[in-house]
Amino acid sequence: MLWTQIPFALTIYFSLRRFNLLNPERQGFVGLTNFASLLSDPVFWTAILNTLVLVGSVLLITVVLGLLLAVLFYQDFPGRSLARTLIISPFFVMPVVSALIWKNMLMHPVHGIFAWIAQSLGQEPIDWLAAYPMQSIVIMVAWQWTPFALLLILTGLQSLSKEQLEAAKIDGANPWQEFRYIIVPHLAQTLSVVVMLETIFLLTIFAEIYASTSGGPGLATTTLPYLIYLKAFGEYRIGAAAAGAVFAVILANIVAIFVLRMIGRNLQGGRT
Repeated sequence: MLWTQIPFALTIYFSLRRFNLLNPERQGFVGLTNFASLLSDPVFWTAILNTLVLVGSVLLITVVLGLLLAVLFYQDFPGRSLARTLIISPFFVMPVVSALIWKNMLMHPVHGIFAWIAQSLGQEPIDWLAAYPMQSIVIMVAWQWTPFALLLILTGLQSLSKEQLEAAKIDGANPWQEFRYIIVPHLAQTLSVVVMLETIFLLTIFAEIYASTSGGPGLATTTLPYLIYLKAFGEYRIGAAAAGAVFAVILANIVAIFVLRMIGRNLQGGRT
């Protein structure tokens, strides 16, 4: 109650009031005006679309890469323990630090490693954050969250009996058939949990955008969390920012309910 419901109740309270930091004396109850203002603002719908594109793209990349890497690290090979430690290290990098690394050390059009590689190949360097802003953010976030998916999926793989895979090989199954008909069905519930947890966290992505593109160019990388920040600390409209936060909670719950139902179906299927 103290850490979740009380702050959310205060958010709802401020979303129903006029509250501007530049004019704190002028306050009052305005009902659903803040919500109507957001719904009629084209920037809000652009932010919603950008949020869904970011979450969907990162989910696709991290789940696919996490699954493939988990299958790879499930195998026995020399140095596997060290390789596992190195592969999960991006998840422990602070989001702001990660964004600055990608912005200044990798994607910088003059001093970045990607620019150096392009020049070495006789190509013109690309200003990634200007030419491909959303794609750049997706790469940054996916790089950091792929180890999270890998850890959960690899944990799920530990319960898969290697004798079952060996029996499939004896019956003539090739690697693709083992992956398609044994590994993926075994990981159905784990993959559902990965999607649910990542979706909840990815809906709140802010630091990477703030430290790299600041929501630009234009509105290209302005997501709902960043729009809430702009309303609160750019326009000083706390009421509008609170209304945006309520919409963010509603969006997160819609996605969570959808994913939880999918997990429930998987669990029922597992029992049968």
